[in-house]
Amino acid sequence: MAESNAKGKSGPVPKPGSSGGANGRGEAAPEAAFDIWLQRGLHQMFDDVMREPIPEELLRLIEQDQQRG
Repeated sequence: MAESNAKGKSGPVPKPGSSGGANGRGEAAPEAAFDIWLQRGLHQMFDDVMREPIPEELLRLIEQDQQRG
């Protein structure tokens, strides 16, 4: 979702510290390291769950809700 920045232009609002951080790649090294650590940890914990099939009862409930509109 696009948000207005300080100059009134719409577009993605950059995260604090993302305009030429300590490593010169637009992001501070500690923040990037944390993001990588978090992503890896979440994948380790939840990838198996994401591979499981969606239960039929849940699919049925979703379809019923969509039909009600």
